[in-house]
Amino acid sequence: MFFHKMQGAGNDFVVIDNRSLVLSLERIIELAPQLCDRKFGIGGDGILVLQPSRTADYTMIYRNADGSDAGMCGNGGRCLARFAVHLGFPPAHTFNVHENIYQANVTDEEVTIGFPVKVTPKQIRKIAGYDLVKADAATEHVVTTVEKFILQQEDELKKAGLAIRSSDIDFPKGTNVNFMYGLTDDHISLQTYERGVEDLTLACGTGAIASAISHHYLRNQRTSKAAIKVDCKGGQLRIDFEFQPEENLYHSIYLTGPANFVFEGTIKI
Repeated sequence: MFFHKMQGAGNDFVVIDNRSLVLSLERIIELAPQLCDRKFGIGGDGILVLQPSRTADYTMIYRNADGSDAGMCGNGGRCLARFAVHLGFPPAHTFNVHENIYQANVTDEEVTIGFPVKVTPKQIRKIAGYDLVKADAATEHVVTTVEKFILQQEDELKKAGLAIRSSDIDFPKGTNVNFMYGLTDDHISLQTYERGVEDLTLACGTGAIASAISHHYLRNQRTSKAAIKVDCKGGQLRIDFEFQPEENLYHSIYLTGPANFVFEGTIKI
């Protein structure tokens, strides 16, 4: 099977054009752990599959490294958009993930994805000693604010991330856990524990969205528009959004950042 390997701010993926292969969803789920294995496979945080769509230019199927459904993957969506342009799709195009349709704009330097979702952040109960904001951005996320030095204590972040993610009472489907430090009103640093990868990743696009919105919310900023820079371990992302303070509603959300090819090849499956 022919594949591409791509990464967006360090979030890395195995990418497949399924228009001719016609792999079933069951086969994609079965293959994900094998392909994403960093010792015996290609290695990746997840698998991205492009296939025909009835509602957009193409459909994006994303599966975590363990085969589970992540919902939307922001950095994966940006990588697949660049892959689509490589295949001949126009720089400005649309794709669907489940029922949602996303807008992509691809340039030589970066890829922007427009999210058709609205987010209403809210503070929830403390779990494992951490104050949390729930801010689902096309997939489940919680955000907590930490001191800057905590972001370097990765073993502790992994333990806390697993404990919070595994709270079945609060999150029956699990959740992604974001540890955020605010540098200024429009600049944060971030580490994300991703459900399905079950580890910290170098970046998380939807986590960056959830964290940028939570940062704006927790600082009680009233600006109707904002652009927030998010420093991830694998690179910097930018989140643009609009805000309706009377409804605590965030919308017109855009995720921008790098998305690049790493290598291509064939693998025996």
